[in-house]
Amino acid sequence: MDPAVPTQAQGRAQGWTRQLVPGWLAPAATVAVAAIGLRIPGLGAIDAIGFALAIAFALAAAVTARAADRTGAWLIALGALAGAAALTAARLGAQGEHPAQVLATVIAPLVIAISFHYLIALPDGRLGGTGWRILAALGYATAVGTGIGLAIAGQPFPVAAAAPIWLLAVLSALPVTRRRYLRTAGRDSERMQWLGTGLVVAADVALISAVLHLLVGWPGPAAAVAASAAAAVPLALILAEWPPLAPYGGRAFVQALVAAASSAVVAVVYLVIVLGLGEAPGDAADRKILGLSMLAAAVAAIAYLPARGRLVASATRFVYGTREAPGESLRTFGSRMTRAVSMDELLLQLAESLRKTMRLDSAEIYTGAGDVLERAVSVPDSGARSLVLTDRERPVVARAGVSGSAWAAVWLPSLLDGREDSQLRVAPISHAGELLGLIVVERGARADTFTDEDDRVLTELARQAGLAFHNSQLDSALQTTLDALRKQADELRESRARIVASGDAERRRVERDLHDGAQQHLVALAINIRLARDIVADDPAGAGEMLGELAEDVQLTIRELRELAHGIYPPLLADNGLGDALRAAASRSPLTVRVAVAEEVGRYPAEVEAAIYFSCLEALQNAAKHAPDATVDLRLWTASGGLLFSVTDDGPGFDPAVARGGHGFVNMADRLGAIGGTIRWESRPGHGATISGSVPLVS
Repeated sequence: MDPAVPTQAQGRAQGWTRQLVPGWLAPAATVAVAAIGLRIPGLGAIDAIGFALAIAFALAAAVTARAADRTGAWLIALGALAGAAALTAARLGAQGEHPAQVLATVIAPLVIAISFHYLIALPDGRLGGTGWRILAALGYATAVGTGIGLAIAGQPFPVAAAAPIWLLAVLSALPVTRRRYLRTAGRDSERMQWLGTGLVVAADVALISAVLHLLVGWPGPAAAVAASAAAAVPLALILAEWPPLAPYGGRAFVQALVAAASSAVVAVVYLVIVLGLGEAPGDAADRKILGLSMLAAAVAAIAYLPARGRLVASATRFVYGTREAPGESLRTFGSRMTRAVSMDELLLQLAESLRKTMRLDSAEIYTGAGDVLERAVSVPDSGARSLVLTDRERPVVARAGVSGSAWAAVWLPSLLDGREDSQLRVAPISHAGELLGLIVVERGARADTFTDEDDRVLTELARQAGLAFHNSQLDSALQTTLDALRKQADELRESRARIVASGDAERRRVERDLHDGAQQHLVALAINIRLARDIVADDPAGAGEMLGELAEDVQLTIRELRELAHGIYPPLLADNGLGDALRAAASRSPLTVRVAVAEEVGRYPAEVEAAIYFSCLEALQNAAKHAPDATVDLRLWTASGGLLFSVTDDGPGFDPAVARGGHGFVNMADRLGAIGGTIRWESRPGHGATISGSVPLVS
């Protein structure tokens, strides 16, 4: 076995050692050293607070080391131990122990260097590149050099200078820390958010105590109060490891930044008004200070209100980087719904906003009201995709809330194809119990876990999207109905115009037929009668012959008038109904026509019988014109509350699309359409033709 390769037992031992040393030994050593220092007589308030902070940081190191492998637990533990050792050595030096004083002078700057190292190594305690290692090494070298220099000079490390130097080190590390924070995700991001919350709270309390001490001399030991505020940092580190509170680090950080910024505004206003316009507080000026304080409070409130929006926005950008807060998608989607934006564009903007504000790997929106949901948009674009839902799955999905991968594996397993290891959230888009679509968002396995706030945003967005989809469906249905009504109105106007034109043409035809036919015969009869009257006395034989001719002309005129009357409304149709009238018309056709009239066919309103009769005559005329050798079947029957007919021939057929533009089709469509009926032509070249129609019967 290669001795360089550790065995499984050795690996477990090394892991146990890495956890034990920062987790228990270093905090235990810190407590022991602090106990020694606390037993030395002459304990001051600052010293007591320092020992308490060292123990608090040691406890935070123990909790942090137990909760995760890759954290700065080592640095926290060593910093706490160095602080306790420096305080104990300083107390011993105050008792006359010169070596202890030298040790305190050397160790005290190391606490600042360790703090700097911890901040630039967040979140996992690893510096990474060579440049960061050099920067940390320079911090340690500066601290050691400063401590040794002061020790050689016989000077203790100045406590008054420790606070500003420590603050300067923290401020110089913040740009690096924020840059690393913006690249983190998941638990590391939550830990850094809670650490930032603790630092901001500590700074805010220190600022407030300093301003109050400056204005009114309270609290008395301002330095002790400011130092006590540092306890917010280890407390925040401990809260970051508590599962119920860990996901709320971002929200706490934003609120802390806003509160600190507003406190700074109030502090500046108080200092400017009270010290700039007034005078230092004292017993003789209590009333004046009270009035100025009230004025300062009013001005501070007025100055804070317009600044609040900017402070919240700045704090949000600081915590979330360039992205917006997760709930921002709700406001932007709601505002877009009020504009004239197409549904496709609206969904694309929603997906882009979700991916930006929630730090998603992808965001998809599916739409569809049937058994199939189609992927309408996806960011980044993933192309088309379909989800097929059964009748059992659809109502379950419609009623479900925001669900994760486990739920999707049961009801929508196809969503997990290719992303089994990702974090998934599915938000059904429904309205009134009807499933209209899905919002599907995805994060990587090592990214931030979805929080209750994320689920709330998705739920509200799905509700708003469901309302938008429902309104869109109503708009589409309304638009379709309006288009149909416009089309019907146009057809009605055109039909009325054709009926009027047809009526005028028919009247002109009747007038022409009367003028050219019957009228000419009647005029000839009148002339011949006068001639017969004139010659009856002179030529009785010729008059008798002429009267015989007149009788034939009268019969011819009567026959022509009868035929003309048949063209207007056949007497047989009026007397006997459709069956006999159609059989008579078939007998006059030059084609072989087989007529089949169902027994249930009876008498109907005159307009119904006339429309069907003349439509059948038009069909027979078309067959005689285009299929002179064909055999025709004419059928008449009732079904489903309507009177139906069909005229079928076995002729050469025709193209229905071309025939629909002809006068015959338009004439039949107008006749039947005027009483609510329909006409249909079915044919193809070489396969005959069928003209069928129906008229609804009102009971």
